[in-house]
Amino acid sequence: MFLYICLFSIAPYKKIWKLYDAGPKTVLTPLVCLPPASGNADIFFRQVVYLSALGYRVIALDYPVYWTVDDFCNGLRKLVDYLNLNQIHVFGCGLGGFLAMKFAERTRTKQYVLSIILCNTFTDTTVFKLQHMSAMMWTLPSFILKRFILNRFSAGYTDVEQADALDFVVEKLSDLSQKDLASRLKLHYSGEYVRYPQQLQNTPVTLMDVFDDYTYPQGVKEGTYKCFPLSKQALLKSGGHFPYLSRSSEVNLHLRLHLRQFQGAEAAEVCKGVECS
Repeated sequence: MFLYICLFSIAPYKKIWKLYDAGPKTVLTPLVCLPPASGNADIFFRQVVYLSALGYRVIALDYPVYWTVDDFCNGLRKLVDYLNLNQIHVFGCGLGGFLAMKFAERTRTKQYVLSIILCNTFTDTTVFKLQHMSAMMWTLPSFILKRFILNRFSAGYTDVEQADALDFVVEKLSDLSQKDLASRLKLHYSGEYVRYPQQLQNTPVTLMDVFDDYTYPQGVKEGTYKCFPLSKQALLKSGGHFPYLSRSSEVNLHLRLHLRQFQGAEAAEVCKGVECS
């Protein structure tokens, strides 16, 4: 396994993308992981280590400050072009899942996104109570912004793995600057929604749902199912807010099952870079 920690500056605004890139570089359709508002690329370390050891290329992203969904989509498109990738599979969680859908929607004519895996996410930001405060996020201090994020995590029953996962995320939350937090919450409460889900129906989608996660109301989850009626379902009995940390073996299995349908194409890409008998 080869793991690269890279910083990419994307012109013209010098946006710095931090990423972990593991697995064979001859694979030009990697799995790209987009974190929730509360996390960064580090929270996918279990997926990066496990899947890259099996021959998959995995890129975990830590995105820079973007204040609008359009700017984020343009920045991610430039990053994909910069890395010379053909297409990408996107694993998006929370805000990362919403941004994955918006990116697929905005780039559907050029088909940047080959498939999508969504976990504990949403399709419509207008349902959240703090939407009216989105324009003020940039003015608020870090401790208030962190409180907005932490208040979404219920204090119900958790096992040791879920408690460790939450502790890990809270620790990593301190790595995010005031601008990082404000911009992510601005996107989270932007008033945007997936406008053309019917145009994404030909994109293979897996919806990963955790029964004991109450970050978002049940109606929000049902909205995601309605947007993708043809999607495959990956159901976890438990796992809490961050199943990719607390139930990594189950999540990794579902990711493998999703990616297996593209295995022939992935093998062909590897053969382009080496001599295959």
